[in-house]
Amino acid sequence: MAPAPCLMVQGTGSGVGKTLITAALCRLFARAGHRVAPFKSQNMALNSAVTADGGEIGRAQAAQAEAAGVAPTVDMNPILLKPESDTRAQLVVHGVAGPSVTWREYMEMKTAMLTVIEQSLARLRAEHDLVLVEGAGSPAEINLAPTEIVNMRVARLAEARVLLVGDIDRGGVFAALLGTLALLDADDQARVAGFIVNKFRGDPSLLTPGLEILTARTGVPVLGVVPHLAERLVPAEDSLDLAADGDDTIADATTLAVAVLKLPHVANFDDVEPLAAEPGVRVRFVTNPSALVDADVIVVPGSKTTVADLGWLRERGLARALVEAARAGRPIIGLCGGYQMLGVAIHDRDGVESAVVETAGLALLPAVTTFAWPKRTVRVRARVSAHHGLFGGAAGAEFDAYEIHAGRTEVPAGVQPFALAGGSGEGAVDATGRVVGTYLHGLLADDRLRRAFLTAVAQAAGKPVHAAWGQHSSAGTRYDRLADVVGAALDMGAIAKLVGLPYPHA
Repeated sequence: MAPAPCLMVQGTGSGVGKTLITAALCRLFARAGHRVAPFKSQNMALNSAVTADGGEIGRAQAAQAEAAGVAPTVDMNPILLKPESDTRAQLVVHGVAGPSVTWREYMEMKTAMLTVIEQSLARLRAEHDLVLVEGAGSPAEINLAPTEIVNMRVARLAEARVLLVGDIDRGGVFAALLGTLALLDADDQARVAGFIVNKFRGDPSLLTPGLEILTARTGVPVLGVVPHLAERLVPAEDSLDLAADGDDTIADATTLAVAVLKLPHVANFDDVEPLAAEPGVRVRFVTNPSALVDADVIVVPGSKTTVADLGWLRERGLARALVEAARAGRPIIGLCGGYQMLGVAIHDRDGVESAVVETAGLALLPAVTTFAWPKRTVRVRARVSAHHGLFGGAAGAEFDAYEIHAGRTEVPAGVQPFALAGGSGEGAVDATGRVVGTYLHGLLADDRLRRAFLTAVAQAAGKPVHAAWGQHSSAGTRYDRLADVVGAALDMGAIAKLVGLPYPHA
């Protein structure tokens, strides 16, 4: 059998909506009756997910697989770079965490990485009807063109036509589309089969003169104008999507204020996205102690560099503010790296994460973490064991979650675990029930747990409990809404012709 066709979504820059458009196309072609797989050769992100066999991939590709109605695999994101500093990143290949490398060291591995990419893409093309490939950044980054393995080099490898996405919300979309095309080699220009204008607010007919001129100058048709979507229907890919906003605003007497610490190397911050979608809840990513004054609950999220980010908390005065908040009885939850920070100490004798052998934690939980290999990447089925405090209302509830961490954390006998997983206790809850730490990512996506959590926080703050909390639509429904909006905005007939597939399937 001939390998499946590929269609690639590239962009004029980071954050223009490549991930969202790719997820929407995954859903649209899957609903049309085709077997679809997403693919991103190289992803640089701290939001990651775990496959069924324990592999680690970018969270965005896991979401796109969910949109396509297929199980995520490591082939969908064979190379994941997890930044540890401005110059180094942990290299994850085929789901397995490897060494920390500099860019130059990584470039020396390029031949081997291309082989990894080729193998993964070939397997996906053999098992599906269509592979939807997402690029990274911009193909017009001409300083990187000779060494890149994520944009036009992959388009050539996949024999893919390219849809080029521009973000009109940030301004200059015509210059961005035209300039990107102009900076490509002639052969790569010929691969660009259509423009997509994303995040438009207002009447699309206002764009018609500009779109006509753009097509006349380039010969490339505009295949859709996608409206701005206020609702986040696809998890954010990296922290560039976050803004530490609202630090100087005070929540009103009825809105539940959730303050999430925007750590320098924040990871898996999509854990809190289900909270932001609830009525009467305001989620803010914050960097200043003053922003915690009116917070009804504080979330210390995951981190790729726990010790360094804990030092940042101390430098900013946020560590002291957290301790004071706990003493005042305000709820605090630490997730993964945040759980480690809330403990008594962090040991790293083998230099797994840093050169610091021992670091004092915030001592809000009686937990001691020791960094050690191998990295734990696993999906788990857990049950809430905490019978009081933030999750007491969900005691006994079972839920699905996943773990991604290198440390092992121990708590003394008699400390209430947050949950039971695999026959043993997981996480910790302090004596008041208002400070919780856990390694389990995704727990707030569970409707019962989220409702119990928000209810406990509201009651502690003396604020109203919303009857609608914990009644989210399923992920499938969200992807259908995304597909409905994007599909109505795109010329899907023309896009389907680019890959030679019937739409819908015959």
